[in-house]
Amino acid sequence: MSSPSSTKPDPSAAAPLTADGGTAVPTGKVKLPPVVWLLGAVAFLMGTSEFVISGLLPQISGALDVSVSSAGTLITAFAVGMMIGAPVMSMATRRLPRRSALIAALLVFAAGHVVGALSSSLGLALVGRFAAALGNGTFWAVGAVVATAAAGPAAGTRAMGVMVGGITLANIVGVPLGTAAGQLGGWQAPFWMLAALALAAAAVVARRLPADTTRADTSLRAEAAALKHPRLWLVYLAIALIQAGIMAAYSYVAPLLTDRAHLATAVVPLAMLGFGVGALAGTTVGGRLGDRRPYATLIPATAVTSALLAAITLWATNSVVAVVLVVLLGGAGFANNPIVVGEVVRMAGADRSLPMALATSAFQVGIAAGSWLGGIALTSGLGLRGPSLAGFAFALAALLPLGLLAASHRKTEAARS
Repeated sequence: MSSPSSTKPDPSAAAPLTADGGTAVPTGKVKLPPVVWLLGAVAFLMGTSEFVISGLLPQISGALDVSVSSAGTLITAFAVGMMIGAPVMSMATRRLPRRSALIAALLVFAAGHVVGALSSSLGLALVGRFAAALGNGTFWAVGAVVATAAAGPAAGTRAMGVMVGGITLANIVGVPLGTAAGQLGGWQAPFWMLAALALAAAAVVARRLPADTTRADTSLRAEAAALKHPRLWLVYLAIALIQAGIMAAYSYVAPLLTDRAHLATAVVPLAMLGFGVGALAGTTVGGRLGDRRPYATLIPATAVTSALLAAITLWATNSVVAVVLVVLLGGAGFANNPIVVGEVVRMAGADRSLPMALATSAFQVGIAAGSWLGGIALTSGLGLRGPSLAGFAFALAALLPLGLLAASHRKTEAARS
């Protein structure tokens, strides 16, 4: 990992805090080190893998002879694998050089996709998705620490914005291309492509990531001590609820667009491209505002996400309206991601992998819960309105921990002044 000395001096050391938890530091002037951009590129592969399934559920369900909701468990299995893998692997690899841990993560990720591509049953496909998720979880547990520590406190949220931006770029480019490849060449095609790209990425990481990326303090006690901050657990809860809201609807975006909004199947990748464009815009805005005004950005973005999910439930029966709402959902929902991760870094410290791994797990708890309950809602009497209605309930609930966090910070700042 690039040492802090490889970036500009940290201007936040003596900077005053703003009223909502950020600092007055002009973070845009802090140059991000190359390692951050490298990890953002790897995050692109991870994001493509995680979300490409959403656009291929009809093809997968037909090929494996299962229902669409059963095929949706591939999304849930990936989320569960990351949920477990991130904290477990962060501790299992804590004594390894970070470069070695990242290379191992990419190799496991590639192997999982090979298993998935060779699957002829849902059970074997689930095993492959779980293995790929373990690699993904390890990457985020280690990579997020590398990126935020390299960027320094003044630009930690911007660094996470780059990594989350890799996921959003995956939604813009990787997921639509993967969906199109799956429609044209069979659903296994994107799995083979991701396996090959992961192996190439492992070679680049081995060559470009500095070798002296060891941990300063690898004791379990030190990692666990970082979890004692009470507000940290409210952040984890908010992460899970926001992600559940988005993914309850987005996991079943293909049947929503084709069966309810009557969009042609061939146009679904373009609609997903629109979601990705919205997500990239939201991530960019969130990453730039998050270091200065986290809660003043988080709460409105979450409120808008809730409103959009309600609108999808009520009005996504026209193809144009449905696509516009899906695009806006990407923007509002993804604006939160770099900010909440930045808050974890602020509270636990940039050099702690376990709190960061648990943040990854919180994201996956939300994705698993959202995709699972969205599937249940899809097969209920609510039909195609069910997933977005479940998402609305989750997103609305996320306003509670965010409100408590904002109030707690205001109270702390009032006591200091």
